[in-house]
Amino acid sequence: MMMKNLTMCSIKNNNVLVIFILLGLWVCSVSSSVLYDSKAITIDGHRRILISGSIHYPRSSPEMWPDLIQKAKDGGLDVIQTYVFWNGHEPSPGKYYFEGNYDLVKFIKLVKQAGLYVHLRIGPYVCAEWNFGGFPVWLKYIPGINFRTDNGPFKAQMQKFTTKIVNMMKEERLYQSQGGPIILSQIENEYGPMEYELGAPGKEYSNWAAKMAVGLGTGVPWVMCKQDDAPDPVINACNGFYCDYFTPNKPYKPKMWTEAWTGWFTEFGGAVPYRPAEDLAFSVARFIQKGGAFINYYMYHGGTNFGRTAGGPFIATSYDYDAPLDEYGLLRQPKWGHLKDLHRAIKLCEPALVSGSQTVMPLGNYQEAHVYKTKSGACSAFLANYNQRSYAKVSFANKHYNLPPWSISILPDCENTVYNTARIGAQSAQMKMTPVPMHGGFSWQAYGEEASSEGDNTFTMTGLLEQINTTRDVTDYLWYSTDVVIDSSEGFLRSGKYPVLTILSAGHALHVFVNGELAGTAFGSLESPKLTFSKGVKMRAGVNKISLLSIAVGLPNVGPHFETWNAGVLGPVTLNGLNKGRRDLSWQKWSYKIGLRGEALSLHSLTGSPSVEWTQGSFVSQRQPLMWYKTTFNAPAGDSPLALDMGSMGKGQVWINGQSVGRYWPAYKASGDCGVCNYAGTFNEKKCLRNCGEASQRWYHVPHSWLNPTGNLLVVFEEWGGDPNGISLVRREVDSVCADIYEWQPTLMNYMMQSSGKVNKPLRPKVHLQCGPGQKMSKIKFASFGTPEGVCGSYRQGSCHAFHSFDAFNRLCVGQNWCAVTVAPEMFGGDPCPNVMKKLAVEAICS
Repeated sequence: MMMKNLTMCSIKNNNVLVIFILLGLWVCSVSSSVLYDSKAITIDGHRRILISGSIHYPRSSPEMWPDLIQKAKDGGLDVIQTYVFWNGHEPSPGKYYFEGNYDLVKFIKLVKQAGLYVHLRIGPYVCAEWNFGGFPVWLKYIPGINFRTDNGPFKAQMQKFTTKIVNMMKEERLYQSQGGPIILSQIENEYGPMEYELGAPGKEYSNWAAKMAVGLGTGVPWVMCKQDDAPDPVINACNGFYCDYFTPNKPYKPKMWTEAWTGWFTEFGGAVPYRPAEDLAFSVARFIQKGGAFINYYMYHGGTNFGRTAGGPFIATSYDYDAPLDEYGLLRQPKWGHLKDLHRAIKLCEPALVSGSQTVMPLGNYQEAHVYKTKSGACSAFLANYNQRSYAKVSFANKHYNLPPWSISILPDCENTVYNTARIGAQSAQMKMTPVPMHGGFSWQAYGEEASSEGDNTFTMTGLLEQINTTRDVTDYLWYSTDVVIDSSEGFLRSGKYPVLTILSAGHALHVFVNGELAGTAFGSLESPKLTFSKGVKMRAGVNKISLLSIAVGLPNVGPHFETWNAGVLGPVTLNGLNKGRRDLSWQKWSYKIGLRGEALSLHSLTGSPSVEWTQGSFVSQRQPLMWYKTTFNAPAGDSPLALDMGSMGKGQVWINGQSVGRYWPAYKASGDCGVCNYAGTFNEKKCLRNCGEASQRWYHVPHSWLNPTGNLLVVFEEWGGDPNGISLVRREVDSVCADIYEWQPTLMNYMMQSSGKVNKPLRPKVHLQCGPGQKMSKIKFASFGTPEGVCGSYRQGSCHAFHSFDAFNRLCVGQNWCAVTVAPEMFGGDPCPNVMKKLAVEAICS
């Protein structure tokens, strides 16, 4: 079996020495302890099937990192994968920032301390639903630049930043070749589709990027995802909901899945996607059974787009991604537990997978077995049922196996089933947002933002300016103002039929004021960011002031030449219904103001907040647009994750102690089809949705580390018009825990006990229930051993029910944080229906 060293320039293939030259002669000066072949990645001589998960350091706080990393390790991960976020690290040319939640070195060292490896995706293009795809906005204004193509100015900047990161990692001795945790690096990101569109310049660029990266001499492999023509020695990899179909571009490269999508991102105005744990497990098992060597969950912890880091546009502040660890860092059950069991099953198969030969055996029309055997006798099998509707009873190795629809059973010894992707043995959990007790709630004060471009730092130009080029993305807001003179002879002044003001904008949202009064609002969507405002507006004889507040909701992060995409009011702007018909206002003189007065005064900060006179009382609740609100509060006791309930507000931004929680927009209700979701069948981001007709995002994460014991400043800028009296601080906690398990469901513990010789017959499975930290089970809401129906939160008894089902749980679980109960008839007063396959369903309330 051939092994390839990433720093070697020659390999032996088919007994012929082939010299591989990647766009020229590469000097191979760094020895590597990370090798690969078609079956496995080898680290320090150990052949491995690697399980990885994406955790992006800027999307959480440094105080959260150790817990997130430990929970990833406890979930069976070997590797933590992260992007490197260029715009966070180099906010202005040559000025670098590696502090706070951008402390990349600290994050990687914490991963090492936990005993895990790192896959460092330098990019430096990341996409990631991140503002401008991770590129700093200043990059756009370098003369002659053209992003992500064979362009000298861009390549120079890209190489400079990539080299900066690589050298930093080397100085800290963080590469595996230096004894560090980084075993893989990535250059570029999902460039294959872009290269296809660009043609020859794209091909030249991707070859240059590969050569440049390898030439940095990290001593570990480089990866290009969604890059089928990745040149040697770079490994090409797959991203998607499924990657079992994927084949590397050379037979000696491992089969790598750099992004197994655990869910999908949330957009303002869209329903919230989720992916059933059964289907995610099925996709991973299917990839491994077909020779997969590396699998990374995107995301394992999604986290939060703090500040203005969300791109898109229209990407929500929450980047939860339905990941195994939720936005707040809590276990998402049953997904976390079901995947943990899958990882343990895969590791039991590892000796056969990394060294054995594979045989594929048909077991039926929609069923097959993938069998791995080694010369030393190790044998592992995967039994797959691809039918989406029907169970299948198959015969394999002289035994019969029942396979649920759309599932794979894993047999680490080619005999005993230890795991089935559709049979969840892990507990599930219902979460709740509990208001933090506060005497009288928040006490708010208000300050009104001026609805015009008048004041300091204004300028006048003829015509309409593009927003991004004008603001340089230092703010979401740009004011456009112009005067319209109405002659007293205009007919609409007597008829009362107002002229129609029509405004075409490249997006993303717009407030229209006429003579200081709000005339209306318009906004786009992720699918169609451009917008049109068209409405009759009240005007008077003489001079009328039209003021437009154009609002950006994140810069684009994907697409060809996205650096050329526009935002803001580009026109035309017309007034229809005058005596002379239509008047084009587009090429009048317009006054501009970048940002808000409140931003210029830093009203969100502890130092800037006292600079204006705030009012309080009934004025606070009048639902006025363009309002600043502030209050102070003390940090609540306890360690439960915290969030702000912004459900009473419209759209805006929120800060705590000067740090930006992010954009909020609960007034944008989610559209989509939130019907019943069946795990079986091919998944896509529109298949399983929640929150239809509700706010896309209601709760906004507040890291504990942002809070002081007392006197925390909470500032809200409301654009649309909301009621701050409805804002509350809430805790995220476990509401109830459930389990749903068959009486003879195979378990890993059974297999381990039998294979060790400690037992000679199958053991009954156990139900394990555990509430959140500091919680206890206060009561058993439901318990039934027999044929219960429904799902967690809505269980009901079936035709067969053991009447003492509650007894064991009341005795062993109530008052405890954790308990285990054997699924056996004697635990529940006897067998309620002999000769029927029974299961146990239970739900316990946590408090």
